Amino acid sequence: MAKSLPLLALRAFVEVGQSNSIKAAAHALNVTPGAISQRIRLLETRVGAELFTREKHGMRMTEAGEKVYPQLLDAFQRLEKAYDKLESSKSRPTLTINTSPTFAASWLVPRLGHFTEQYPQIEIEIQTSYSVVDLKRDRVDIALRHGLGNYPKLSVTPLMSPVLIPVASPELIKAHQPVNEPIDCLNYPLLQDASRADWYLWLSAHGASVDERAERGSCFEDDLLLIRAAKSGQGIALVPQEYAEDEIRAGQLVQVLDNPWPSKFAYYAVTLPEATTRFEVKAFIDWIKEEAETA
Repeated sequence: MAKSLPLLALRAFVEVGQSNSIKAAAHALNVTPGAISQRIRLLETRVGAELFTREKHGMRMTEAGEKVYPQLLDAFQRLEKAYDKLESSKSRPTLTINTSPTFAASWLVPRLGHFTEQYPQIEIEIQTSYSVVDLKRDRVDIALRHGLGNYPKLSVTPLMSPVLIPVASPELIKAHQPVNEPIDCLNYPLLQDASRADWYLWLSAHGASVDERAERGSCFEDDLLLIRAAKSGQGIALVPQEYAEDEIRAGQLVQVLDNPWPSKFAYYAVTLPEATTRFEVKAFIDWIKEEAETA
């Protein structure tokens, strides 16, 4: 009878072996650290040997673990390659696109029908998350990210620079120090987007020396909630310019700085370099570039 292999436990062993970290392995496999620890314990019990020892700064592989780790790593890499071949044999090409929930809902999804009209043979799967995905590990073909364009070892295509402006209630600004430079915003409570990334990226793009204060403050998943919090005097919010026009016109909000927009803070389409030769990947990137230019 064929032996039943504990594949989940073996995969957990390989992930911990790659990072020397239970937490990193849990993030990679999208499970809890407790689940990773349990799988490692079950594997150690089954094979009758200790595979890791816990140290102050992480996990260290034992001699028994080191003997089998290279073979298991190679085995899982071969499985991934074999699965990729199976996927590529499908009659209809499929593209997996990852982006933030806000960008997907407000910009991408309303325009996606234009792409499917042009390329009805390509199936699209939209994934949304505020965390940065690993394109290879998470099997994502294209990620649509906003940032400064620094994505090492990836093919990067600039799309557009949405203008975010810092806004606050007039009463809040009158009661505090004036805002003359981007760095002065750190003297106020900052209202954050759900990823807590916009302030950090905006300040960095303006050349400000950023510290941990750029990621602090109440966070909101929706720009309209950010605007409401700013109107009530809770802090300064970074929001798309067009979303705050009515409130600014009515005097409920003021734009605390009016400075040139840093073009490198933009949306980018990123993919693995080897994926750029695929017809469906190239078609989507060409299409979204054109959509961004006419938006």
